[in-house]
Amino acid sequence: MTTHVINVERREDQGKGASRRLRLAKKIPAIVYGGELAPVSIQLDHEPLWLAQQNEWFYSSILDLSLNGDIQKVLLRDIQRHPYKQIIMHLDFQRVDENAALRTAVPLHFVNEEASPAGKTAGAVITHELNEVVIECLPKDLPANIVVDLGKLGVGEVLHLSEVALPAGVSIPQLKLGKEHDLPLAIAKAAAAEEEAPAEAADAAKEEPKA
Repeated sequence: MTTHVINVERREDQGKGASRRLRLAKKIPAIVYGGELAPVSIQLDHEPLWLAQQNEWFYSSILDLSLNGDIQKVLLRDIQRHPYKQIIMHLDFQRVDENAALRTAVPLHFVNEEASPAGKTAGAVITHELNEVVIECLPKDLPANIVVDLGKLGVGEVLHLSEVALPAGVSIPQLKLGKEHDLPLAIAKAAAAEEEAPAEAADAAKEEPKA
């Protein structure tokens, strides 16, 4: 498993005024909570964090928060950005218990789309219905992403959540709720079928007698 270390400092001052001063100093106020320990207010340097948050792993991987070498394993639970400036306003991190199952969203990576029967069919359109999925697993089994293989998808077919090959130790809690929660991930349609309806409607309009 790849290790992602984020250096942090303890934050003593609280309140909106203190947070505003931190941001002016190019720092980000944040909080770490969860587990048996009390919540702790921390601060991070904005520039390295801004670069880190542009990567997919920042949102779905276990992060190592380092406070003077003291490491706490956490997941990002919330990130607040300025509405129009390139500024991160606040972060929430949740501590991870390595012996307890966790639930978190991970991205879906679709592969072999062009090599699929639908991908090789002229005019066919493959749509991705989801871009992430909530999984459950122990921290040691947390994957960076879930691979969705579209290699066998044909025109007119739908690939559902239950058909995805999951890594060992990983499950999708949603599937335990019933068939109606087995959502489609990818749908292959013939483009010609989509264009037929507007064309037929136009022909019918031409044939309608004028009042």
